[in-house]
Amino acid sequence: MSEQSKSRPKVPEGKVRFHKTKQMEANEKGFVGYETIWDSLQKEVEYKTPKRP
Repeated sequence: MSEQSKSRPKVPEGKVRFHKTKQMEANEKGFVGYETIWDSLQKEVEYKTPKRP
């Protein structure tokens, strides 16, 4: 029988509404991980103190 290849196929970058997923390089044991990059879900506005009456 033929031997299976040790390398994993390259997975394209995944994009959805709030995050992206990228495939990382394989380590010495052959483990391939995935990196998740989150976009901000809300905008933050600088706080301003209210006017005094």
